[in-house]
Amino acid sequence: MLIVGGSDDMLGAPVLAGTSALRMGSGLVQIAVPRAILPAALSITPELIGIGLDKSANPSALTKAAALAEAIVLGPGLGQSPQSKARVMRLIRINKPMVIDADALNILAAQKAWPKSLGAQAVLTPHPGEMKRLVKLIGEDEIPSDEEARIALAIRASQAFGQVIVFKVHRTIVTNGDRVYVNHTGDSSLSKAGTGDVLSGMIGSLIGQGMERFDAACAAVHLHGRAGEIAGKKLGPRSVLARDVIESIAEAIGT
Repeated sequence: MLIVGGSDDMLGAPVLAGTSALRMGSGLVQIAVPRAILPAALSITPELIGIGLDKSANPSALTKAAALAEAIVLGPGLGQSPQSKARVMRLIRINKPMVIDADALNILAAQKAWPKSLGAQAVLTPHPGEMKRLVKLIGEDEIPSDEEARIALAIRASQAFGQVIVFKVHRTIVTNGDRVYVNHTGDSSLSKAGTGDVLSGMIGSLIGQGMERFDAACAAVHLHGRAGEIAGKKLGPRSVLARDVIESIAEAIGT
């Protein structure tokens, strides 16, 4: 699978996503990040395979990697530079299973009629702020506070966009417009920065291993929450880092 993200000041996000994908069972994970940060990224997780991106990037290496990947995770730590925007708009046209997260969602939300540009079979993973920007397209300005209304909004967004939605709220909501799953694993151990990147890598890994997008999203959300709980019991919820969640994935799978 392929992770596309990272910027000069956002090294950790794509590495966390890639490392979590490896922990979930992906056999080969490539990360496409700016060339300047690639050595540092690979020094954290040397099992990852790197693609260095230049500011004036020739798209051939990235396009080739995307074509060969079973699944793509687009957005962790990406930033919103002109080069990032161009890469997002190029990659979303590929007919490929894809997890779209973080700044890739914000880049999409800034485009008019962006769902028409999507050739990808995507899972969109917005937190409330990102969801608020996305649903302006369907005439919504606010994110409701009660669960039933949030479920209804997620269903409506999924149907309008034609994609699976993972709405990252207190009880994460997963929907493909017809089916809905409300997650009940996880606790405050998942409150640290980077845990969303871990989740994106987990979803992408399961999709790349052949699971249907909705099922992969549900399974990953459940296991992500369980891994957070396990890490919290070991370290205390206040002390859990995103890397600790990754280290608890194997135990979560086994329970």
